[in-house]
Amino acid sequence: MLKPQATPTRELVNLDGTWRFAIDSRVGAAPWSGTLDTPLEAAVPASYNDLFVDPAVRDHVGWVYYQRTVRVPRGWGEDRVLLRFDAATHAARVYVDDTLAGEHVGGYTPFDVDVTDLVAAGGQFRLTVAVSNELTNVTIPPGKIEVAADGNRKQTYFHDFYNYAGLARSVWLYSVPRERVTDITVTTGFEWSTGLVDYRIETEGAGDVRVRLADADGALVAEGTGAAGRLTVEDVVPWQPGNAYLYDLTVELHDGGRVLDSYTLPVGVRTVEVHGHQFLINGEPFYFTGFGKHEDAAVRGKGHDDALLVHDFQLMEWSGANSFRTSHYPYAEEVLEFADRHGIVVIDETAAVGLNMGVVGGMSGTPPFPTFSEQYAGEATQAAHAQHIRELIGRDKNHPSVVMWCLANEPASNEEGALEYFQPLVELARELDPTRPLTYALVMFATFQNDRIIDLFDVVSMNRYYGWYVGPGDLATAEQYLHGDIQGWITRTGKPVMMTEYGADTQPGLHSVWDQVWTEEYQVAFYEMCHRVFDRFPEFVGEQVWNFADFATSNGIHRVGGNKKGVFTRDRQPKAAAWALRRRWRGLDGAKPAPATHEN
Repeated sequence: MLKPQATPTRELVNLDGTWRFAIDSRVGAAPWSGTLDTPLEAAVPASYNDLFVDPAVRDHVGWVYYQRTVRVPRGWGEDRVLLRFDAATHAARVYVDDTLAGEHVGGYTPFDVDVTDLVAAGGQFRLTVAVSNELTNVTIPPGKIEVAADGNRKQTYFHDFYNYAGLARSVWLYSVPRERVTDITVTTGFEWSTGLVDYRIETEGAGDVRVRLADADGALVAEGTGAAGRLTVEDVVPWQPGNAYLYDLTVELHDGGRVLDSYTLPVGVRTVEVHGHQFLINGEPFYFTGFGKHEDAAVRGKGHDDALLVHDFQLMEWSGANSFRTSHYPYAEEVLEFADRHGIVVIDETAAVGLNMGVVGGMSGTPPFPTFSEQYAGEATQAAHAQHIRELIGRDKNHPSVVMWCLANEPASNEEGALEYFQPLVELARELDPTRPLTYALVMFATFQNDRIIDLFDVVSMNRYYGWYVGPGDLATAEQYLHGDIQGWITRTGKPVMMTEYGADTQPGLHSVWDQVWTEEYQVAFYEMCHRVFDRFPEFVGEQVWNFADFATSNGIHRVGGNKKGVFTRDRQPKAAAWALRRRWRGLDGAKPAPATHEN
């Protein structure tokens, strides 16, 4: 899916700002008919929840409504006119005046609505967007809704972050020619010092395709014709972790001497592959250092913020991180574009978090009923998951920073039915993108002895909390458990093994000379223990701590003001662990730390 951009043939208008806002219990049956009768306004982009002090708004379950007027530029009379929503969490209905123009399900991927036949160049229309935050057993991520004793609907979900909702990313009105480029797919490779750029162009309408590849200085390095082909780049400059280099691929649709449409895509030339126990980028072993993150901040919730984006990447660079995982959903596309430009490696994850009834049973992993059943994750859930994979790969397939797809976080991969659920999804992902490895993040109670799906995937990604959820405060025992766990996965699979989550909740300013949980010293000691274990295994390919920063969660007795596993506070101040990670990671340059010996 092509992101809207301004080109010689395309124009766009940003619709961010403050919109009229209401929840469905406070407006009539048809809130898209006429002006919303509401005193509230909401910022876009932002999650709406924390904008308001009224708990009835913050904790509302159901539909909310955004509304504003939009004027179509006068010069768009010959073009097609579309609305683009970078995300609407978790479902949306779009109304132009009183007409339903489009719908979408899925809270973290973009969608377009063609409004050409509903608007007029130079005219104005009333845009109303209904957004639902409901999660059920047929959504990704899943959840359930119950009616409480007071008659209010209550949302339950099985992931450990707050269910922020609304228009958290930008909204656009844009024009495209009627004969146009509709999609571009690029894959890259090398023959010695020559770069190979394979392209496939999809178009609507008649026209001849021409492509040009320019270097970072704008000099032409290759060109071609036709809807598919290969460009060769002599003395190519590769895209590398920590040393990004991007070419510009300009695609034009021609009718004789007339340019019908033009679109430019940044391209990084690099390869990714798994070979034995190694994860290779451009044929060289790569060791992941970095974080699981969240799109989360005060007031704006999951609302995209360029200032926070820049600051977070600065903190990652300061710490020595070379990578992150988009836990537990696709992030704003601006995040991936920034990673492309700055050489940060990304594990791109779907929103399939909470596919695990075992978490209801606590760390025993005993589910109240089977996860992979029509009661919870059945055929409809699988279909929603498949559509989400299509949209994720369709959006992010051309980002050189994205080196691996993560199809789920902590699914019940140890349960009966897991293989039947995941095998079609893995086959779909490989069909959509055969160039990138696949992984999923393993829950604690999915072990090397009982996991049912690891043979489908390329990389073992472990989420492990020995010393926190298991044996809190006993790091000596935790070290033995962790060592045996990693060894078991290496022996069973022969695949690269990495840690995608490990961490301990920490209250900044709390200190102790003992191994006291929640203290800054314990968080540092926890990481030091884990790193000793990691360094014993040459087959181990990476460490991404949980989490980059503290983040909001649902109300409950197990979280005090949210999840505190961040090495930075929610307002991005470093805890002691941030300095410890900086000492370990700075200077590694993607290489694995020196091997360590195992001392009992």
